[in-house]
Amino acid sequence: MSEPHSPADVRLKATGIRTVAREVPRPGSGTPASPEDRAVIEKLLAGDEAAFGSLVERYHGQLLRLALVFVSDRMAAEEVVQETWLGVLNGLKSFEGRSALKTWIFRILTNRAKTRGVRERRSIPFSALGDPDLDHEPAVDPDRFTPQGMWADPPHRLDEDSPESLLLRKETMAAIAQAIAELPANQRAVLTMRDIEGLDADEVCNILEISETNQRVLLHRARSRLRLTLERDLGRR
Repeated sequence: MSEPHSPADVRLKATGIRTVAREVPRPGSGTPASPEDRAVIEKLLAGDEAAFGSLVERYHGQLLRLALVFVSDRMAAEEVVQETWLGVLNGLKSFEGRSALKTWIFRILTNRAKTRGVRERRSIPFSALGDPDLDHEPAVDPDRFTPQGMWADPPHRLDEDSPESLLLRKETMAAIAQAIAELPANQRAVLTMRDIEGLDADEVCNILEISETNQRVLLHRARSRLRLTLERDLGRR
């Protein structure tokens, strides 16, 4: 296995490596490319290394964190991100602007990462996400409701302490990180994109190629699991 690559490595190798990743996904539906996106693409097609370097600096960290959702360790994630940047370079001519440039890049990353994750027997294909209507896992424990459907054990407010004091609870933060790591891959991916990387719902649906309903259900369930972990860690039910 090769050593992980830094953003600088990608820039240095950009003009010398011509290995084509197996698939460069075509832009799909969603928010179309902005004039700024198209200007960046024109610069990249003209061989502007500074424009490519700026793109790498902007998204490399986000791509790495997302890759870690699907693969087993940081080295593997770095390799997936390297493959993604090569895929971007080799797929520029196929970019038609039907989705935002960021969405297109992130979709290349998820395709690479999912393939690598399946190969490592750590992840499932997102084609196996299934219909959320067929998944009967409750988002909240039914025992927390009365027979009339009212809260028997309502969620406790988690803002009773100052943000500073909560951040100082290292055990709580460790428990949340562990809870995120233990989420099902589909929930972990959606939560990472929405709540950690700040992508909007349309972007997530486009990148993962899932329905808006599926995205909403996955995000709700992931958040519910994390809230339960936080409640328990703070000594509350």
